[in-house]
Amino acid sequence: MTLLPGNNALTTVQDEKAGGNQLFPVFLKLNELHTVLIGAGNVGLEKLTAILHNSPNAKVTVIAENIIPEVYNLSYPGIKIIQKSFTDDDLDNADIVVAATNDSQLNNYIRESAHQRKLLINVADKPELCDFYLGSIVQKGDLKIGISTNGKSPTIAKRLKEVLNESLPAELDTTLQQMSDLRNSLTGDFTYKVKKLNEVTSVLLEPKIVRKNFQWLIWLSIIFSLAVGIAGLWSNEPAFKSYVQEINPIFYYFLGAGFVFALIDGAIGMSYGVTSTTFSLTMGIPPASASMGVHLSEILSNGIAGWMHYRMHNINWRLFKMLLIPGIIGAVLGAYILSSLEHYSQYSKPVVSLYTLILGIVIFSKALNLKRKRTGGKIKRIPLLGFGGGFIDAVGGGGWGSIVLSTLIAGGRHPRFSLGTVKLSRFFIALMSSLTFITMLNGAHWEAVAGLVFGSALAAPIAAKISNKISTKAIMMSVAVIVILISLRSIIVFITKII
Repeated sequence: MTLLPGNNALTTVQDEKAGGNQLFPVFLKLNELHTVLIGAGNVGLEKLTAILHNSPNAKVTVIAENIIPEVYNLSYPGIKIIQKSFTDDDLDNADIVVAATNDSQLNNYIRESAHQRKLLINVADKPELCDFYLGSIVQKGDLKIGISTNGKSPTIAKRLKEVLNESLPAELDTTLQQMSDLRNSLTGDFTYKVKKLNEVTSVLLEPKIVRKNFQWLIWLSIIFSLAVGIAGLWSNEPAFKSYVQEINPIFYYFLGAGFVFALIDGAIGMSYGVTSTTFSLTMGIPPASASMGVHLSEILSNGIAGWMHYRMHNINWRLFKMLLIPGIIGAVLGAYILSSLEHYSQYSKPVVSLYTLILGIVIFSKALNLKRKRTGGKIKRIPLLGFGGGFIDAVGGGGWGSIVLSTLIAGGRHPRFSLGTVKLSRFFIALMSSLTFITMLNGAHWEAVAGLVFGSALAAPIAAKISNKISTKAIMMSVAVIVILISLRSIIVFITKII
């Protein structure tokens, strides 16, 4: 809990003359203090919840004539609820007072009683009567940040809290613990400890802008060199020009499609498999060959993307280990089953189209609920999620990102670390499922496969860079609509043939 104190009305006048926020933030050990809360309606419940959320072992006495059921439902060890009218002696053993009644005269009386005992008081929705404010709190483990707008706009404080909660990774608490362990492990005098801590943290002060620009320069140089080389061969080597002209045009279609789909996937962390599979089925590729093409292309693209996320420190290694082995087992099993049904592609194709239709609806639904506040704790059955995601992904040619990534984020895990972890694990899962497809299938549409491989590989480094710089919701909704329409078309064509 953050206590943001002012002393009295005179302090408020002085604050206005001085300008700016003159409040002094402190953090209180409420488990060692006695808080008296007068009022147990909706406002009282809000105040009580804020206190207990930040200090579950806080000692709080709630006094009110009317008490809503939600207050009784709060099962915390330090709460004492007394149903009675407020009297002056209720503050005899108090250290801090919070008035949350809807009676202005009673609030003034409580404030006078508190000041007679030299107690600090917060009066709900009355900044001019408050000695301190209950600021918005951002918490990541042992890290707490208090936000105050000097009582002028709780809404702004709430919005800033949401922004910081999204921006600060949950793994920051691990960093704090590690720094604490490092500090405790150091021996020597104060000067030596400061020197060693500076050595450890000096990497944080590297010129990031220069480093990022240098990486972009490398990639642009590689692309430019390839372009110059291809142009030179085209102009000076008739054999190369003739070979290129003989390439099946379907290669170029899939080259462009793979590039676009990989960019989308890098931006939102999902949909490459479902979009590529939907496109492949539309172009007449059987389901097993389509899934093989998707997974072969994902080996290189996800390897590059995973490496980029690794370089940007976006990997949660504990989560990665829990996803990897179950995901591989599920993917290999799914690839084996789908390959066994390759000769029945005319029947399996509409089934896969139905699956991509469902995934399109899921993506659209998640786009609509993208900013909805997450509820509940983190998902616990990570290995089961990995197995199910790997199996469905292999059978349907996609779905690892849509299923695994969206479930992790919906369960409260940090989007950036989840995206990086899912990308890296996807590399190994795509590798194993591709080996299974190659072993099981005698022939494949290699022009389409090659197009997806090269197109997605070209997009991978760019996609990893733009993952946080474009509108995720707009892309997800666009992808969902396209996937739904194409899937419906394939299903309708199949039904028409039967009829």
